Amino acid sequence: MRPVYWMIAVCWLLFLIVFLPRRRQKLAAAAHHIRKKGKGEREAMETLAKQFIGKECIIYTITSNDGSVQGTIREVSGGGMLIEDARGQMQAVNLEYVTRIREYPRNKKGKKESVILD
Repeated sequence: MRPVYWMIAVCWLLFLIVFLPRRRQKLAAAAHHIRKKGKGEREAMETLAKQFIGKECIIYTITSNDGSVQGTIREVSGGGMLIEDARGQMQAVNLEYVTRIREYPRNKKGKKESVILD
């Protein structure tokens, strides 16, 4: 019975060693990115985001799990933006975490092209 407890303890230890540093690194990168942005950069990002209101876009952030948020930008104000996804659900994104915005690519017929997110 004791070897089972020992094995569980080893698994937990390995989990902590492997996954906790990654989370810390991601949080540290986010904090660095926010500190680095000045007031001018925040205003520039808000101005850029306003150009995409009503368009379906891919918004790359430093905090989302897969690195991007997809949807139609509905509103940009106060350092944030509201995005409506394909299911009609609204999401709020803080512009301080946004690294890049691009319009969803379409082919000549206007249909969405497949996208490989980087």
